[in-house]
Amino acid sequence: MDAQLIAFTGVAAGMVAMPGADFTVVVRNALVSRRAGIACGLGIVGALVVHATLAVAGVAAVLAAAPALFRALQMLGGAYVLYLGVRTLQVVRGPRTAEADGMPAVSGSRALRQGFVTNALNPKVTITFLSLLPQFVPDGSPAMPRTLLLALIVMALALVWFQAVALLVDRLGPWLRRPRTARAIEAVTGTALTVLGLGLVLEPLLG
Repeated sequence: MDAQLIAFTGVAAGMVAMPGADFTVVVRNALVSRRAGIACGLGIVGALVVHATLAVAGVAAVLAAAPALFRALQMLGGAYVLYLGVRTLQVVRGPRTAEADGMPAVSGSRALRQGFVTNALNPKVTITFLSLLPQFVPDGSPAMPRTLLLALIVMALALVWFQAVALLVDRLGPWLRRPRTARAIEAVTGTALTVLGLGLVLEPLLG
């Protein structure tokens, strides 16, 4: 049994399950429909493929060596998360029509795009891949196959986790989608996305 592989799986599982913008955007979309939640989770996994590819290709090292570029990408990602949060809060504060009281419609492609962009525009994910994966490559082992295996583990964990979140939220849908409950959850997710987005935008400026 590969002890390093087991240790990495535990670390990666904790990182994937950590609440953040990805988790919040999946919950928000899953409240709309099971299809939207699943599509959003798949979008996040698709973005992880991009991050893993960049890390393996060494592009992450360039980002780490170019603070200005890293900060610009971080602010861009934060601006997108902030945009999602503000749009969500606008729906909550809008007129209490039947449409406004329900969850706003989101197509599968739009949910997929939201998940992908939310994760893809976070350069910290690429840096995490670059800094974490090499620590679990045994001395003397070929780096490329091992790194790809570790990246695949992260993607598999993300796929299982975000699909589970989407299905659980959908399972609780009859209660969660009640007009009053839906608006409360929209307010919470909108606020969370807004705070996360502001944090990502302001961190490079205050750091």
